[in-house]
Amino acid sequence: MLRGPFLDRNWMGQNPDYNSADIVMLGLPFDGTVSYRPGSRFAPEQIRLASWGLEEYSPKFDKFLEDVNFHDAGDLEFPLGNTYKSLDLIRRNVEDIYKDGKIVFGIGGEHLVTLPEIEAVAKFHKDLAIVHFDAHTDLREEYLGEEMSHSAVIRHASKIVGAENIKQIGIRSGMKEEWEFMKKHNTLAHKYSDLDALKNKKIFVTVDLDVLDTSIMPGTGTPEVGGLQFNELVGWFEYLKNFDIVGADVVELAPDYDTSGASTAVATKVIRELLMVM
Repeated sequence: MLRGPFLDRNWMGQNPDYNSADIVMLGLPFDGTVSYRPGSRFAPEQIRLASWGLEEYSPKFDKFLEDVNFHDAGDLEFPLGNTYKSLDLIRRNVEDIYKDGKIVFGIGGEHLVTLPEIEAVAKFHKDLAIVHFDAHTDLREEYLGEEMSHSAVIRHASKIVGAENIKQIGIRSGMKEEWEFMKKHNTLAHKYSDLDALKNKKIFVTVDLDVLDTSIMPGTGTPEVGGLQFNELVGWFEYLKNFDIVGADVVELAPDYDTSGASTAVATKVIRELLMVM
């Protein structure tokens, strides 16, 4: 009989029992519609490995990972080359999580994985709103004639929750028409109090890691200079801890573009800190 101990490939500090967990971490290794550099499909696995380099304790929030009570369900397996089947697979699994009285924490993958999450969560929370961290507007109707694109995810999500229920943080790149959409619907948040319009809503938080500056997050599919520093991002999380967060995801790490591993380490700590406010 082997005695071990053996290495754990799940996220550090997770509750191994799905039934008693409050939050379900779901790996979403899909990058079938990326418009620039692919590779975010490799992020969930690399993030899990890197999580073991973290401390379980967050001094910012004075909490331990086990206090969060999350279960790492592992990665979904997607049919290669079929975007619509992949999105449906995400949608059905997220629906199952909410049927079981839990909430999802997705790890992408590209940003389009957020759309089926929103579709699923909206079935259970009619007053859903989205807090969107990103360098890019993601408000296109389509990209190169394809409506299902990571550059269109928030535009499609706005048709589900209403543009008035979306706040966007860190945006610094997009088409003129997208900036006009943000201005028309007042989606761009510049200060913490801009989020107060969503105070009585159920909140889904989606973090595209390219919201962070390229100096600390070069390992992403569409890097964009001029972004947030890590502590700025966590400051927004701290403000959100008093909101009713009913789901979240962190997407768009492409780990192989940063061979130092630093981008993956940053992504892992972003996930830890966001878990602390859920």
